[in-house]
Amino acid sequence: MRDAMRDARLGDDMIGADPTVNQLEAEVAALLGKQAALFVPSGTMGNLIPLLVLCRPGDEAIVESEAHVVYYEAGGIAALAGVIPRAVPGRAGVLQPSVVEEYLRSPDQHFPRTTIMLLENTHNRAGGTVTTPDEMAGLREVCDRHKLSLHVDGARLFNAATALKIPAKDLAEHADSVTVCLSKGLSAPAGSMLVGSAEYIAGARRARKLLGGSMRQAGVLAAAGLIAIHQQIQLLGDDHVRAAELAAELDCIDRIVVDNPSIRTNMVMMNIAATGFRANEFVARLAELGIIASPLPPWTVRFVTHRHIGSKEIRRLTAAVSQIGSIEAAH
Repeated sequence: MRDAMRDARLGDDMIGADPTVNQLEAEVAALLGKQAALFVPSGTMGNLIPLLVLCRPGDEAIVESEAHVVYYEAGGIAALAGVIPRAVPGRAGVLQPSVVEEYLRSPDQHFPRTTIMLLENTHNRAGGTVTTPDEMAGLREVCDRHKLSLHVDGARLFNAATALKIPAKDLAEHADSVTVCLSKGLSAPAGSMLVGSAEYIAGARRARKLLGGSMRQAGVLAAAGLIAIHQQIQLLGDDHVRAAELAAELDCIDRIVVDNPSIRTNMVMMNIAATGFRANEFVARLAELGIIASPLPPWTVRFVTHRHIGSKEIRRLTAAVSQIGSIEAAH
């Protein structure tokens, strides 16, 4: 990737003249079966742009209650797009059409106008769970009947496709727009892609400018993105194998419970309630041992496998968890 970044052919992406960005956008659009794509600095921006393009301030968005756009995007859905999130509980992070129907408002002057549904695939806080094409089709049908747009936060869409052994475009087929991340499991240093129709991406390009996301010689970053889609997607299955290995090892440790023993992708959720530690405390102790994890208070710790994690790292992690778990928490 660093070699590609050094040698990248560059131009001014602000005016659509960076050949490396143009190549990346064309390839990702084709990969996901859409007409066009837009390179954006982050997935957060990629999820905000559809709200600016398709919604008006005061509109309502249907979102899964534990969605990334609600928890981890600094409230931009409301602060910058002026959109109200309507949180709907999913089944392990996956929205169910019948449940969504119950939350949809009838047209009335007292209610906000519901204009868009936001899905997350894979679902972060649910532990990397997958929404299948059949489930997507059911949600698309709800959107069509109620005249809603459908956006997919597909930061880890390629993980979902890998788990299902299908092309990623099968998971994008029913969506009006999809964001995919080039970092995370694909290992690029920065950047995400937003895909949709040519008309939609033209509007998205203007929204990107509004948010300060347009860049000049962005091909330096896009070159890494090309390596990511050419070489890293095929390696995601290894991360899934490591996650299953880690889950099995953790599940054998006293007072540790793995929340999702049938791991689908590259996340492992560990419940530590029986240890007496809260999630933030446990993660802080792991950090002292040089291990990075994410707390999901009060009792869940999240681990994510990636290309730098092998059997050696898993053994080191499980030893650390066992060591911390055996300590009597001072409460």
